[in-house]
Amino acid sequence: MENYQIDNLDKSILQALMNDARIPYAELAKRFSVSAGTIHVRVEKMKQAGIITGTKVCINAKKLGYDVCCFIGINLKHARDYQETIAQLESFEEVVEAYYTTGNYSIFIKVLSQSMDHLHDVLVNKIQSIEAIQSTETLISLQAPIMREIQP
Repeated sequence: MENYQIDNLDKSILQALMNDARIPYAELAKRFSVSAGTIHVRVEKMKQAGIITGTKVCINAKKLGYDVCCFIGINLKHARDYQETIAQLESFEEVVEAYYTTGNYSIFIKVLSQSMDHLHDVLVNKIQSIEAIQSTETLISLQAPIMREIQP
């Protein structure tokens, strides 16, 4: 089901579920003038096609005390160290995203910390202690004016 092409109804269903993943299929059916069975079938097809990969709870990190967000560009000593470095970075709870990139850095990560002292500790005692890392550059986020999912 890899070649499943979404239509306007699928797009509408996806947008509604992205706004509220707990919305009942019956409510979607009423909104889009189709049966609840149609909604169920469409959602299942999009799951099978890998378009819908799950549902999640969105958490406000600041409300949990994570006030500092930064991005860290990482240069590796050798490209062959990528997999092992990613495995080590994944073990640090403060690392919330990682990307293998072209350009100035081998890896680009997003880190959330509770304070500047906490960030310093993460940098010195976790990230920069990884033997395969040659150097890092840290960019501190002052604000995140745009945060959204891609629209179907």
